[in-house]
Amino acid sequence: MSEVHEADIASPADGRAPLVIALDRTGAGMLPLVGGKAVNLGVMTAAGMQVPDGVCVTTEAYRQVTEEARFAVLAEKLSAVPAGDTVALAELAEQIRDAVLSAPVPEAVTEALTAAYHGLGSDVPVAVRSSATAEDLPSASFAGQQDTYLNVVGEDAVLDAVRHCWASLWTDRAVAYRATNGIDNRSVRLAVVVQRMAGARAAGVMFTADPVSGRRHWVTVDAAPGLGEAVVSGAVNPDHFVMDTAEDRMVERRLGDKRLAVRPLPGGGTEHVEPADPHLAAAACLEADELRRLVALGREVERLFGSPQDVEWTLDADGLIWLTQSRPVTTLYPLPVTNARGEEEIRAYFCYSMVWQGIQGPVTPLGLSALRLVSSGMARLAGLPVADPYAGPTAYAESGSRMFLDITTAVRGAAGRTALPGLLKMVDDQTAKLVGELFDDPRFALTSTSKAGLARRLVRIALRAGVPLRVLEAVIRPAAARDRVARVGARQSQRFALPDTVGPQQRLNAVRRILLEGIPALFPRMVPIPAVGGAALGIALKQLGDEVSEEEGLGLLRGLPHNVTTEMDLALWQLASRIREDPEVARLMQDSSPDELLRSYREHVLPTVAQQGLTAFLDRFGHRAVAEVDVGAPRWIDAPTHLFSVLAGYLSLPEDASSPESQFADGAESAERTARELVGRARKRGRLPAAVVRIGIRRARQLLGLREVTKFYCVLLVAQARRELLLVGEKLAAAGQLDTAEDVCFLELREIEEALAGTGVRDRIARRREEYVREGRRRHVPRMLLSDGTEPTLVGASDGTLRGAPASTGSVTGPARVVFDPIGVSLQPGEILVAPSTDPGWTPLFLMAGGVVLETGGVNSHGAVVAREYGIPAVVGVPGALSALSDGQTLTVNGTLGTVSVESVELAESAVSIESAVSAGETADERERDV
Repeated sequence: MSEVHEADIASPADGRAPLVIALDRTGAGMLPLVGGKAVNLGVMTAAGMQVPDGVCVTTEAYRQVTEEARFAVLAEKLSAVPAGDTVALAELAEQIRDAVLSAPVPEAVTEALTAAYHGLGSDVPVAVRSSATAEDLPSASFAGQQDTYLNVVGEDAVLDAVRHCWASLWTDRAVAYRATNGIDNRSVRLAVVVQRMAGARAAGVMFTADPVSGRRHWVTVDAAPGLGEAVVSGAVNPDHFVMDTAEDRMVERRLGDKRLAVRPLPGGGTEHVEPADPHLAAAACLEADELRRLVALGREVERLFGSPQDVEWTLDADGLIWLTQSRPVTTLYPLPVTNARGEEEIRAYFCYSMVWQGIQGPVTPLGLSALRLVSSGMARLAGLPVADPYAGPTAYAESGSRMFLDITTAVRGAAGRTALPGLLKMVDDQTAKLVGELFDDPRFALTSTSKAGLARRLVRIALRAGVPLRVLEAVIRPAAARDRVARVGARQSQRFALPDTVGPQQRLNAVRRILLEGIPALFPRMVPIPAVGGAALGIALKQLGDEVSEEEGLGLLRGLPHNVTTEMDLALWQLASRIREDPEVARLMQDSSPDELLRSYREHVLPTVAQQGLTAFLDRFGHRAVAEVDVGAPRWIDAPTHLFSVLAGYLSLPEDASSPESQFADGAESAERTARELVGRARKRGRLPAAVVRIGIRRARQLLGLREVTKFYCVLLVAQARRELLLVGEKLAAAGQLDTAEDVCFLELREIEEALAGTGVRDRIARRREEYVREGRRRHVPRMLLSDGTEPTLVGASDGTLRGAPASTGSVTGPARVVFDPIGVSLQPGEILVAPSTDPGWTPLFLMAGGVVLETGGVNSHGAVVAREYGIPAVVGVPGALSALSDGQTLTVNGTLGTVSVESVELAESAVSIESAVSAGETADERERDV
């Protein structure tokens, strides 16, 4: 390699970056110069692994070839095209490809490449592989987006292959992939790896974690005779092996047909040949010892990079294994990081932020830090020890910028098995079923059969918080109990108010007390009140027995009074009604963009009815937001842009449309009729049963609406903590520690203290912003996850009908509207809202929806409660709804049966394609094409 190094050292005279660099000189920190593939090859080479020697034509060479102005103009045009406009993306991509192929290659580039190639040997066969600056990264592997050319011989052929690799940066698939992943086409560059061909008796692909099941201790290997192109291109059915490295056993061994092999031709290029001996095709192309060595090498590569890897390898005639590339497996959901994880012990987690709080997207680092403190406060309230409140209790876990809870101890205990399914069923029926299936898994066998410990703890908490007296008051004087709840909430908010004169450290101390003490203290003081209502309803329904249907039971919950979320939605509707009375103002609100209206509102120049009406609304509800338990999430008072979109949607309804107030009133009247009917049925059994049913239903309707009030006041305290933290952020920004006050949202609470002490935090903020944006694009988040990477799932319906939990009775047919983020969205009247899950920040959209379908949720989740109160048919906890359904499909939502059907064959086709994609894992089409 000495000649290669000499060519490498001979940098351009003007001091620019080298045009060619030896592979064994590449490594971490050189991504902008050599691209992801070359970086990883350099890291493996430095670690002493068998990597064929070669060179990298750097991004400086690509820059010189594409420095003409026309390339910048085309890239600028491409950056303005939306990700969904595939036709325009493809047209511009083709123009850039043609421009690259026709551009003259500077003489310096040609000379450097020729010298480097000769340094590898005389007419040595090489593989020419693309190495982009935005590929083989932990966040996006970019598998299959650029091209590779095998067995290239001769300097002219190598130069031509390099040119075509440059052009492949602009393939349709590469451009679309970058657009989908939010990567600016103007920022990417391409390097090219020119690497000596390793002789291949067999070759293939190895995943150091199973891409289908997610198991981290399973290594999957696909192998075929000859070059690896046959495997990665999908030209053959390869031999498939799955090894469990934890137990050192073969999980699966499936031999492929191996009907052809890809072999190098003597003068360059490749050919596809059929095996001369059919018996050889029937034999495995890897011996047992070779497979074990390969798997062990895969584990070394994984340890080297610190994450599961997708490795391409070849086995030469002498039995040596050569590594030709490695990239991270980006399709796996990250394993939870928890305070109570034993490495040898299987553990179970459920996604608290999504399942319980209805937040599909990521939580900011500040929000997660705050949730740890709140969780610590809740654990202390339950009498559980917490070593470090900032780290959270032992059950706290995080993964993918989301909060998980470690439920292993509960699943293995008799008390937990009694409590968990019922608690989870209230918020997500599917998660409750998944937990129930864990009870039959021998890995989660019972280790504690006693329920006494939990009972004693609950009694101590109840007595300490005065729960028995609150329950008694709720039973006897429900109105007084409601008033007490309001007073408790107001007192907690006043308790942590600070004067303007306090310093940043005092504000941080106050935030700590809000999260660790203030929010947890609300639960024992508030939750028992609606719980009395739920218990009363349960007693009434049990008294009726078979004489009441599930539909009638749900019907009793329509139009519940005293629900603060419903009151919020109706208040916004009433504001729209007042605006509608002035046609000119209504037109302004509909025709102006949300950003224009926000600017006018902040400048106090909106028409009076809108300016004063929105101010009054925000005075009461401005602390609410989408993802509102996240301290880092903007409140409506910060930026009410979302509300302008919702108001515009309300104003688009025809004047004769049924108002939400009337719908709510109709629901309440329907519930009263059902109640009278049920009391009448009970009266046939006697006066006492009738009294039990009547009082039970009455208390339920008087108290169950308060189920939202605890969160209302919790979020009020969250907003208060956010205000204090933003004031601290202003101090840090003024001191030059932060760019803006909002940067504190990407720091943890302890790190804010460090920043106040002068520690630099900008790098952390930038890195976490990127991660937050990346996680925001994630479309699938597991309800549950095991510590080996497995995601427990339920078997779906086979007839094409999606099934979930019936949440609000009735049936409706209408067009689907799939929404992942409600910000800026307004529904058309009658559209079926299809969403991952919802928190109260979503519910203003419900007033326009004809029906609701939620992938996550239970009969007592926020979305279900609001849908019932407005009489909107709703089905919640529908597995795969977001993948199976798309905008514009005509859906029939049956909230009585809990079914969602598509009025076409599209659902079945979609389900088949989804199943195929999942079973294939990262398929050949997703991987690199070897040309």
